[in-house]
Amino acid sequence: MSKSTISPANEIWALIKETQINLKRFSAEAEKQRAEAEKQQARRWAEAEKRSAEIDRQIQKIGGRFNQRWGALVESLVEGKLVRIFQDQGIDIIQTHTRSQSEWRKPDGRIERREFDIIVANGIEVVVVEVKTTLVPKDVSVFLETLKDFRNYFPRYKTETIYGAMAYLASENKAHLLAEEEGLFLIRATGDSASLVNKKDFKPKAFN
Repeated sequence: MSKSTISPANEIWALIKETQINLKRFSAEAEKQRAEAEKQQARRWAEAEKRSAEIDRQIQKIGGRFNQRWGALVESLVEGKLVRIFQDQGIDIIQTHTRSQSEWRKPDGRIERREFDIIVANGIEVVVVEVKTTLVPKDVSVFLETLKDFRNYFPRYKTETIYGAMAYLASENKAHLLAEEEGLFLIRATGDSASLVNKKDFKPKAFN
């Protein structure tokens, strides 16, 4: 029986080298698998984000249509009650205009375009009505600026007294209180009706 010519020390070193080689190979394979898993995860995340963005677009699209239809419904409801509402305030209504569009050239040369939800007039007084499903403070400030420029959009009303009104279904952050403080009529749409909800001692502001 022949004896091995390899010493125990050499066998140990050979085993260590073989182990090191195997470890490097396993490490390289593990790194490759990890990199591939990260790529797959990144692809999945990208696909998920793409699907999420598409869902958001669809929701916004549907929400926009809903708001437009809901706004048109509130506008129609308010319009049908305006004659009675303002007659009770001593303002007889002869003309009613909805979705009135106009433009004017500003002093700096820019052309400004604007659509007004409802305009009611009697030859002496004009009430400009802004309709919102949900009234927020910013709506009030924007509308007040619009009222200041109203005659620029409609010069034919240059001699009439201009009043403002905000019609709404709901109010956030006490926006309706701000509107009333600024001298605007408040018209609240509820159920199948609409009514004036200003305080009894309310005095409307004339925007001349």
